[in-house]
Amino acid sequence: MGGPGGGAAAGPLAVEGAGRRRALNPSLLIGGSIVLAIVLLALLSYVWTPWPPMRVLPVEPYQTPNAEHWLGTDRLRRDVLTQILVGARTTLFVGLVAVGVAAVVGVPLGILAAMSPGWLGQLVMRTNDVLLAFPALLLAIMFAALYGGSTRVAMIAIGIATIPAFARITRSGALGVMASEYVVAARSAGRSALGIAGRHVLPNVAGLVIVQASVSFAIAILAEAALAYLGLGTPTGQASWGRMLFEAQTTLRSAPHLALIPGAAIALSVLGFNLFGDGLRDWLDPKLEGR
Repeated sequence: MGGPGGGAAAGPLAVEGAGRRRALNPSLLIGGSIVLAIVLLALLSYVWTPWPPMRVLPVEPYQTPNAEHWLGTDRLRRDVLTQILVGARTTLFVGLVAVGVAAVVGVPLGILAAMSPGWLGQLVMRTNDVLLAFPALLLAIMFAALYGGSTRVAMIAIGIATIPAFARITRSGALGVMASEYVVAARSAGRSALGIAGRHVLPNVAGLVIVQASVSFAIAILAEAALAYLGLGTPTGQASWGRMLFEAQTTLRSAPHLALIPGAAIALSVLGFNLFGDGLRDWLDPKLEGR
């Protein structure tokens, strides 16, 4: 998959593997469609919403879906469809930042651990194991308690809690790359560790990182929604699906649609990113074809 001397040896097998990878599977198609729909909703909220996001409308609260307000209104007389559209933007932003933080820190740590088999590699992985003992939600709650509930704190906390997953998956893939013939040849030729990591290791673990990013995105969505539901994430005055659930707690019997709509949006988003990650894994790994 990427080193000098490896392409000629792979020959027809590489071509056959590439052909297999182009065959899209149902998980990738369904998950990708859901993810694309969420992204389009978030982008749409930048240019159009039925009503201003935080505007208190001169209508009755707790309206059920109708011709004027397609998803009804909440207890503060705000349009629920507008809240869903803007909430998609918040959800994606939190996921992007959290996964970005985790990948930027975790991937280099995983490569460092794989390329440093001595005490340094062990120290990185043992520290990683300690951080892995803290669930993302628990770590986010600790950060929110220390620094106050906000979207920024939630993003950073979720990102830090997700670092171990990126470090472990990157180290696992990098160990296989380090044992390959073209890396041994590069070392014999005197190429630096940084050059080997950038030219050989990183391109070959990129598929694993992309799949992990998709799965971690789903985890970040759940963690942000849970924090907002507990009142520790997105603050009042900012649209968020978790915040909508938090505000709908007192109206579960009188206006259940206020909880069902954002709950369904969260569930569909998590399902979409999980299916997308599973589909990417199968698509990028020819050995899983037909299973």
